Amino acid sequence: ALNYGIFRRKNFNATTQYYMFYDMGSTSTTATIVGYNVVKTKEGTRSESNPQLTIKGVGFDRTLGGLEFTLRLRAHLAKVFDEQKKTTLKVVENDRALAKLLKEAERVKKVLSANLDHTAQVENLIDEKDMRIPVTRAELEHMTHDLTERVIKPIEDALRVSEITLPEISEIILMGGGTRMPKVQEILMEYLGRTELGKGLNTDEAAAMGAVYQAAYLGKGFKVKRFIVKEGNIYPISVEFEKQKTDEDADDKNRIIRRTLFGRMNPFPQKKVMTFNKHTKDFSFDVVYSGLDFLNEEDRKSFGSSLISRYHLVGVEDALAKNKDKAEARGIKAHFQMDGSGLLSLDRVESVFEKNDTADAGEKSTWSKLGSAIGGLFGSGADEEHKVEESPETPEGDDGAGAGDSEEDTTAKAEGRDPENADTDTGSDDKKDETSDDSSDKKKEDGDEKAGEGEQKEEEADKTDSEKKAEQEKKESQKDDKADNTSEQGDTKSDKKETEAKEKVPKVVSIKEIIKAVPEFLDVKDLSEERFKASKKKLAELRKLDQAKAELSQARNDLESFIFDLQDKLSSGPYEKCSTEEGREKLFTLISVTSEWFENADDAKKSDLKDKLKALKDASLEITKRVFELEERPKALDALKDALNQTKFFLATVKNFSSVEDPIYTQVEIETMEKLINDTVEWRDTTVKAQKLLKPHENPVLLVEDVGQKILALEREQRYLINKLKNFKPKAKPKEDKKKEDSTGKSEDNNKTSKTSQEQEDDDGTVEVEENGDDSGKAAKEAETKPVKKEKEKNKKSEKKEEKDTKADKKSKDKTTSDKKKPKSKRKTEGSPKEEEEILELDGSDTEDKHVEL
Repeated sequence: ALNYGIFRRKNFNATTQYYMFYDMGSTSTTATIVGYNVVKTKEGTRSESNPQLTIKGVGFDRTLGGLEFTLRLRAHLAKVFDEQKKTTLKVVENDRALAKLLKEAERVKKVLSANLDHTAQVENLIDEKDMRIPVTRAELEHMTHDLTERVIKPIEDALRVSEITLPEISEIILMGGGTRMPKVQEILMEYLGRTELGKGLNTDEAAAMGAVYQAAYLGKGFKVKRFIVKEGNIYPISVEFEKQKTDEDADDKNRIIRRTLFGRMNPFPQKKVMTFNKHTKDFSFDVVYSGLDFLNEEDRKSFGSSLISRYHLVGVEDALAKNKDKAEARGIKAHFQMDGSGLLSLDRVESVFEKNDTADAGEKSTWSKLGSAIGGLFGSGADEEHKVEESPETPEGDDGAGAGDSEEDTTAKAEGRDPENADTDTGSDDKKDETSDDSSDKKKEDGDEKAGEGEQKEEEADKTDSEKKAEQEKKESQKDDKADNTSEQGDTKSDKKETEAKEKVPKVVSIKEIIKAVPEFLDVKDLSEERFKASKKKLAELRKLDQAKAELSQARNDLESFIFDLQDKLSSGPYEKCSTEEGREKLFTLISVTSEWFENADDAKKSDLKDKLKALKDASLEITKRVFELEERPKALDALKDALNQTKFFLATVKNFSSVEDPIYTQVEIETMEKLINDTVEWRDTTVKAQKLLKPHENPVLLVEDVGQKILALEREQRYLINKLKNFKPKAKPKEDKKKEDSTGKSEDNNKTSKTSQEQEDDDGTVEVEENGDDSGKAAKEAETKPVKKEKEKNKKSEKKEEKDTKADKKSKDKTTSDKKKPKSKRKTEGSPKEEEEILELDGSDTEDKHVEL
């Protein structure tokens, strides 16, 4: 209903519109009448108009639903199949067959909602026999005619409870899968006198969407438009208590009095107050369900206990004794509250006393009385009268309140009204008298005012006649003035008397004493400490049993899975290759014996299962190891090869740093790593050769574990040298004086040319030292300069080669002086060794690059 109203809130106004929701679900049917209207509510200090839905009436049938139609169709199909006598077995005696028939009956029922006939068919229904039975819609309606007759009853109940007639209902909205049956819709349209039914609501999500909207409104994380919901109390709630005995009733038996607190379809959330007028001692009362005559016998049996809660009031006698001489007792008021979820709770209980406060009236001064009298002349006496006679508001009566015995009085909290103003008693004669006196006084005042107005009008008429008779008018006017003054004085005296009488009316003051309400625990009582410990111990034992059961089940699964897995593996290629025929026969024999024992060992212990599993694993351990080595050996050898290549490359790089003046690594470290590489290569070649001589079913000599150890040893040594390189700091050296010489020119003969080239070569070496400010670069230049000088002596033999070298040196020198870059010597001689060529290619900048890369 909430989901339906959210999207149509603009269609509602102050006039209530009634809608009926007819819901036939799988197991029950409900008819609900809902009223929509717009009401004014207070939001703080401002007034707002918001839509509201109120549940007016509910009717239901707990056993009428779509499932009942499906069961009838299933029984029909089972009966027809048994009559065909395809098998001696009965369908109703086979649960699997009944489950298949139920599924097929549901499908056929849905198809018949849109078709006149259909064929029900199930393959292999029972005893490998197929079922094929034609069914018509008329047959389905005939076998469920008693169910369709109950379709109208929920609507009749809802109309009777809500006291609303069918013409007042704007629309009937269908919900639930059962309403899709044509026969149900036909009966509804015929009873309701309508040609169409409301089918526009998405029944699959309507209830969920309405619940989500209400949850968002109740929560603090969302802000939604307000839509007030007033639910209806389906089961009446009453209060039962024992009548207070007096001296006259001492011989009478205990009399139980029941008063209705929340009647049937009473809207909630709501607060109500129940007053106990004649109780002077501590007493108890029960809150119970009552008036359940509208339920059928089956529903009453399943209802359970009617007792909701029981309360014991303590302190009634003490409160009465405390205020007995001060004020008059007005009864004990119990404040009940039913929240939006329909949960009833006792908010508080208080004993109310009233007394007349005459001190204020007696202490009024003469000036205040005079001010009241003067104020009465100007029409302010009515306001003062209201303040003086201020009294609690007369409450609204509820069903069952004030009827018969005046033992209790139930008052309801009206919407938007403070519950404190709704907890007083009704039927007070004093209040009626006060009200009548007030009305008579007001009438008298009105009469006096009208008389004064009449005299003023007559006086004005006399003044108009003074134009003809001036003297007579003066005399008459003087007489009239005297008469007016006399009447005004008399009125003033009467007003003073009335004001004094009203001031003497006492003000009623209420005194409230809180009464302690002790609820009786009707639910399962808490466990004592001993029972709690025993229960905790029992739970621990049960937990151990569950754990032992789980471990036993796991042991059985492990043994069974290992048996099947080992059988499959022994028949595969790797296991056959790594085992002999004799070994496999022994394993198959052991597996067969273990499997036979396992099938008959339903009560086997966990230890026995584990022992059998261990025996199988031990017997197949050698074959499993050989298969593992066979499959993993190639991968391990590839990894060892990669590690050796990487280590060799690193060793070659390390050797390049060993010939400098300040070497990073010692000769022992280099030799150690070289020896490790050689030993690893030798071990690999030897073991691989030995392994090739063995057969697959023989135990291997080249193990994957040993290969892994060799790889770890190489990585450990390489990591040590890399860490040393990262932490290396070269020694600082003093810088040499920079020397530069400029060449003058080229000589024409060969001697001058060779001399010039000699000087240029010396200058070239000098420039290299000048440009490299780094210590490591100096060491590299010194190592480079020595072989360069040797090369120069050899190059003197060939003048052409020297000229080319001279041009190359000039270009490198020009580049060095202009770009400030370090030159690289690229000279190569025929007789120079290979190692010297590699050293010549390393200059200072290359050394730095090597440092960064490593």
